[in-house]
Amino acid sequence: MSIFDNVAYGPRVHGVRGRGRLEEIVEASLKAAALWDEVKDRLHSPALDLSGGQQQRLCIARVLAVQPEVILMDEPASALDPASTARVEDLIHALKGEYTIVIVTHNMQQAARVSDETAFFLSGEMVESGPSRQIFTTPRDKRTEDYITGRFG
Repeated sequence: MSIFDNVAYGPRVHGVRGRGRLEEIVEASLKAAALWDEVKDRLHSPALDLSGGQQQRLCIARVLAVQPEVILMDEPASALDPASTARVEDLIHALKGEYTIVIVTHNMQQAARVSDETAFFLSGEMVESGPSRQIFTTPRDKRTEDYITGRFG
């Protein structure tokens, strides 16, 4: 699908039909995902032509287009280069004032950088949760400490 159709897909499923309204939603979503300036002149090009980091931000734009209450991101920067990872993390910081964002990651450094609250799960059990600063500096459970410090995992 094209870049435009990727973002417009969700609103269309939710009943938005007017071309003008779809164009407004696509533009606003791409701007909110920090991608508009990079793609505004090629909205009808295949989304697969985008870089990995741009594709990830396009996925975020798709989510924003339906105005969710909660955004779930599963490994949002896996397989991205450091510059693209930083852009995705900057975007998360920008969006967390408007949305509840839940991130699943194995990257402890990223979790510490972008999260306000952290929950550590091990074998399906929630071991510990709390403010990220506390979890990453003074965890209460030895298993959390061992994982964060790389002793296992």
